[in-house]
Amino acid sequence: MMKMNIGMMNLLNGKRVFVSVMAWGVVTCAALLFAPKDILASLALAHIVNDYGQFIGLGLIIGVAYFLSQLFAFVVDEAIINLRQKRTVETIEAKVKLLDPAERALLREFFLQGQTILTLPQNELAVRNLVSTNILETLGNERHYAIQGPTADYKISMHARIYLNRDVLRLPAGEPSAEEMNYLIKTRPHFINGLVQARKHAA
Repeated sequence: MMKMNIGMMNLLNGKRVFVSVMAWGVVTCAALLFAPKDILASLALAHIVNDYGQFIGLGLIIGVAYFLSQLFAFVVDEAIINLRQKRTVETIEAKVKLLDPAERALLREFFLQGQTILTLPQNELAVRNLVSTNILETLGNERHYAIQGPTADYKISMHARIYLNRDVLRLPAGEPSAEEMNYLIKTRPHFINGLVQARKHAA
């Protein structure tokens, strides 16, 4: 991991140096080509422009083309990111309207436990469905239990949080009554107790 970080830092530093060189090259070539002749003559640069003007012009074209390509790549990348975010939001909106009881009960656990991160079974259908529709995000920290199977840490994605209100999750508006609490306990995901027992056993 450290070698990878060092390699990435070296790559970024090298790119910065290259961009700086290209920028200075463009500025220098433009100055030589478009500066008044009397200024070039006073700096004893007129003969350089006369002798190597075509190379200076070529350097200016290459430099400008490089920065235009970088600008184009940036615009395309931003457009792709915005399109992906739009599709992600559309997928979340569609899924929130069609949550099944198991998926809704799973999402309620984040609120009932008052946690932003929960350890959940990776092979559970409700978990897989919520991950594939961008409502849950995987944070890693995978563990393998002989009985329960593989687990990992998950959180509700930032895009999905604004859609998961109490009405959607069918949570009581205020302090739940005894009847409401009994219902919430009965409808908890079947694997919650198994995860608790597995963690105790692993500890």
